[in-house]
Amino acid sequence: MEFSMKEHGFSTDTEFGSLDISSNAEYGFRPYQLLVSSVAVCSGGVLRKVMEKRRQSVRDIKINADVKRSGKGADEIQEIHLHFIIEAENVTEDQMKKNMEWTKKNCSMVQSVKDSIHITETFELK
Repeated sequence: MEFSMKEHGFSTDTEFGSLDISSNAEYGFRPYQLLVSSVAVCSGGVLRKVMEKRRQSVRDIKINADVKRSGKGADEIQEIHLHFIIEAENVTEDQMKKNMEWTKKNCSMVQSVKDSIHITETFELK
């Protein structure tokens, strides 16, 4: 990826269009939003694959991400809590617990930040 400086941040072109990134939300996505999005969506994608491989019928997954930042200095992200709301048929709580274990183990974004950001997950079945 190549990033070009703009007046209020940076931009990169992707196959889906231009991605504008800025510390000011008026001019683009904030870097922390992209990091949290990467962790959440990677986890959701892996969860979906895990459930499909286990032949569990998943209709929908929603993810709520709560972020705790330090509030000082660089205001780094300290914790991310992901809450998954899963619409699925014939999936038990125990099966979901195993799905969540495999998801955390196989999500490249979670594995990339696990030593610097505390990540927790919960779920509810609908």
